[in-house]
Amino acid sequence: MPKIPLVAVVDDDEAVREALCDLLMVTGLACRTFESAPAFLGDAASRDCDCLITDVRMPGMSGIDLLEKLRSDSSDLPAIVLTSVVDEHLRARADALGALAWLPKPVTDDVLLGHLKAALEGGGLVWPEDPGP
Repeated sequence: MPKIPLVAVVDDDEAVREALCDLLMVTGLACRTFESAPAFLGDAASRDCDCLITDVRMPGMSGIDLLEKLRSDSSDLPAIVLTSVVDEHLRARADALGALAWLPKPVTDDVLLGHLKAALEGGGLVWPEDPGP
């Protein structure tokens, strides 16, 4: 049986975290949520994640700063960035840090899952089969 990919969702908005995690779990993926970048970095279980979905604007440490910290620690964790702001400077930083996608909020389920599928399969993981009705 193939490993069920584990996706980390880092967002300070609880409703967004829960909605994203529900979507991922319905899709057949495993999900862990974190209310902040420091919470993610401080949790040893975060090292088991196969992909990161992070918001840009969060109090204390932004999603871009989180990516920068991961890369400085030699992590190549695939990352998808969600944002409600249009900021080409931040987008360029995310690109330079290897973010696989920069998606404006609100993002449709199909768009997010398409990028997530590409990220996971690019890492050699198996996308879960359709659980069916």
